[in-house]
Amino acid sequence: MPQLNLEAREISLKIVYYGPALSGKTTNLRQIHAKLAAGMRSEMVTLDTQDDRTLYFDFLPVEFGADGDYKIKLKLFTVPGQVLHRSTRRVVLAGADAVVFVADSQRSASSGNAYSYKDLEANLRANGLDIQQMPVVVQFNKRDLEDIKPLDEIRKAWEGTGIPTIPGSAAKGEGVIETLEALLQRLFRHLDQRLALAPRRRTGTRIVVERRRQRVDGVQRVAELLLVEHRIPA
Repeated sequence: MPQLNLEAREISLKIVYYGPALSGKTTNLRQIHAKLAAGMRSEMVTLDTQDDRTLYFDFLPVEFGADGDYKIKLKLFTVPGQVLHRSTRRVVLAGADAVVFVADSQRSASSGNAYSYKDLEANLRANGLDIQQMPVVVQFNKRDLEDIKPLDEIRKAWEGTGIPTIPGSAAKGEGVIETLEALLQRLFRHLDQRLALAPRRRTGTRIVVERRRQRVDGVQRVAELLLVEHRIPA
């Protein structure tokens, strides 16, 4: 759940990248880290296990106009995907506010994806969390490889779940930002319902990037502030 620091006027949120081994979780985080403006994130820290990695890094605080001028701080984690590290995955999931499930698009990986998703549901329950009440998006990674499931087949399989599916090729940096942005939209809408956040536009030295869309709401502006690479004077 969100951590609220009244003295620092800061809300900390935990996002976990989950999925089978070698699906591209670590690659996603490395690409995000590389794409973010240097002032928006800290260094990545790797916690090594015997044959896999658990990895996380913090974003530096990002301000938006919630009541009381609170700042948002995101913490992104991956989990080790190997089956033997189930207890580690359960610990990393504790207190998660949102999840990106990184699936392998190759047909040969279908059973591994299914096992890992059931493992996610079980580990969330073990932490007292309900996947039905949590912001979740699924990235189907490795779209640049051969023998992959067509997107139409993937979308049909997930139709009715309410969970967005985003194609990606993390090794090429494709779909990485789109995946995080989709999750942030769902996460901030979820928090808005619980905490009555009310984003408003900043002026002066604040950076605001608005895309040409018919409707750009406060949640979208927050996502764009988090992901901006080029500074545009307000």
